[in-house]
This record gives sequence, structure tokens and C-alpha cells, in this order.
Amino acid sequence: MPGPGGSARRAGRANRAAMTPASAVKNLVDRVVSAWKQRAVALKAVSFAMVGVVNSAIDYSVFLLARWLLASSAAATAAIAAILDLCRCGSVAVMILIAANLIAWIIAVSGSYVMNSFITFAAESGRELRLKAYASFVASGIAGVIANTTTLVVVAQFLPVPLAKLLAIGVSFLVNFSLSHFIVFRPRGPRARDAL
Repeated sequence: MPGPGGSARRAGRANRAAMTPASAVKNLVDRVVSAWKQRAVALKAVSFAMVGVVNSAIDYSVFLLARWLLASSAAATAAIAAILDLCRCGSVAVMILIAANLIAWIIAVSGSYVMNSFITFAAESGRELRLKAYASFVASGIAGVIANTTTLVVVAQFLPVPLAKLLAIGVSFLVNFSLSHFIVFRPRGPRARDAL
């Protein structure tokens, strides 16, 4: 008595034998389109990562410059000290770090939006910059920062911090890419959907 696998193989052979040339071509086209879409998503992920590397260099450079400018400006340190006196919170050095980081993040997220609009998600964006898409991109960046920080804090309880940071970077990449691919730069028309 043949096993269940034998009957499935016979059914598969019968289906292939009954397949018309038109249905065989359609099946092949469907498989090629599916493979192309998977390849396109993989290429987008690589492009997104490459933009991320460039963007990380911008973020780091702007952070160092902003920190130096804020720390060396008597007016900036006096303004920060006055704000801290009002709220009685933090130190000038910590607030300079936070301010420099926010300045760098805003410039970096803006640059990343432009680069991804013109390179990674060019078909979906039509290579046009839109305020609504920019706001969504910034919001997705905030989600990525939250995911990164949460992963780092939780995983660092179980693994060494350098390894936890690498995992956190991976998690934030997945969050940022997914939100960008499915929400910020989703296809807007039939031509963009065909490009996927």
C-alpha cells in the first residue's frame, strides 16, 4: 500500500501532465515575478543599509561638530545653564550631549529621507519629497531609536554590551526598513506597484 507521499507525487505528476502550455507559461511567469519581488526587497534592504552607513557617518560628524560648537560657545552654555536653573535638572555637559545628539539626529534623519526617496524607494516615492512622507519617516526613525534602546537595555542584561549593541542595531534596522518599506514609501500607483 503506497504511503501518503506516493499519492501526493502521483497527483503532482497528474497536474503537470494536465497542464496546458498557457497555464505552464502563466505558472512560470508567476514564479519569476515572485522571485523578482523577493530580489527587489533584498536589493532595497541592501540599498537601505548602504544609505544607513552614509547616514551614520553624517550623524557622527554632525554630532561631534555640534557638541564642539555648543561647548565652546559661551552664549550656548549660558543659555543651557539658565534653562537648567529653571528646571533644576541635569548638568550643562549632559545637556550639551543631548542637544548635539538631537541636532545630529534631525540632520541625519532628514538626509536619510532624501537619500531613500531618491535611491532606495525611488519607484514608490516618484523621486518626490513630501512633507507627509517626511513626517512618517521621522516617526519611523523614532520607533527605530526606541526599538534600538529597548533591545540594548534588555539584551545587555544577558549578553556583553558590545554584542547587545550589535543586536540592537539589527533590530532598529529591521524596524526602520519595515516601516519605510510598508508605510512611508508604500507604492502609490499601479506603475510603482509594478516596479516592486
